[in-house]
Amino acid sequence: MKLTIDNIQIDVEPGTTILQAARKIGGKIVPPAMCWYSSLEGSGGKCRTCLVKVIKGSEKDPRPMAKLVPSCSTMVQDGMEVLNITSPEVMQARKAVVEFLLINHPLDCPICDQAGECDLQNLSYAHGLAETRYEEDRRTFEMIDIGDKIKLHMTRCILCYRCVYVADQLTPGRVHGVLNRSDASEIGTYISNVIDNEFSGNMIDVCPVGALTDKTFRFKSRVWFTNPFDAHRHCEKCKGEAVVWMAGKEILRVTGRKNAYGEVENFICNECRFEKKSVTDWVIEKPRKIQHSSVISQNHYENLAGNG
Repeated sequence: MKLTIDNIQIDVEPGTTILQAARKIGGKIVPPAMCWYSSLEGSGGKCRTCLVKVIKGSEKDPRPMAKLVPSCSTMVQDGMEVLNITSPEVMQARKAVVEFLLINHPLDCPICDQAGECDLQNLSYAHGLAETRYEEDRRTFEMIDIGDKIKLHMTRCILCYRCVYVADQLTPGRVHGVLNRSDASEIGTYISNVIDNEFSGNMIDVCPVGALTDKTFRFKSRVWFTNPFDAHRHCEKCKGEAVVWMAGKEILRVTGRKNAYGEVENFICNECRFEKKSVTDWVIEKPRKIQHSSVISQNHYENLAGNG
């Protein structure tokens, strides 16, 4: 099947979405995605940041689609033609979506542990307005613990549902979800502090904002002051392949390995994430490759070595 995105043609397999096809091409034409996660079944269709314009439906039916469509859930048709960054309509819609996402999101970047690796922060920089037009009261929630190692800042949450899907699909029983409706919707549990399964920490990795944070790392350091290394260890619960974030010879936190689109390749267990913080627990492989555009790369080893 042939698909054209922003005048670039690609052949894809049947069942491929527009977003997946764009990622095969790569570069700036890839739509942003705040809720879709390739390894989580049912994800996508929540945030609307990946909207694109289909100007030709297919060879059989060349009519354009009447409205912008979410690229994460729209399947490619043979001969389809799509506009993303070349469409002023798409760019305007994306700005509107970002403005909507920021309506209730607090200006927590100076104190948020997610700062420097936050998808919403990057999206705001690319498409956000310099000032808000919103004059109503913002919704606020009290911070709570939803596990002995996980802090929930519901005020920062954009309701992408990723943490719900990862908990549903990686763990034996569903213990949390989205409660209430409309502007009262929130991630929560019916029983306080109930999330204690072996893979619950992966909710932190899939969260695109700073709503779920690692209590063992909170306020210890900014990510751009740490050096991430690929590392592995023998683990009976998971593959044991992770990223250790080090300051000097001290491991401050452990996360899953993410690809270029911020998605974890292999989910890790809580033992690897929270309990193995000694350098002797890990076999350090190599420095983690950091995108040059990331603030984490500033003054880091890759730049100093001329490889940034």
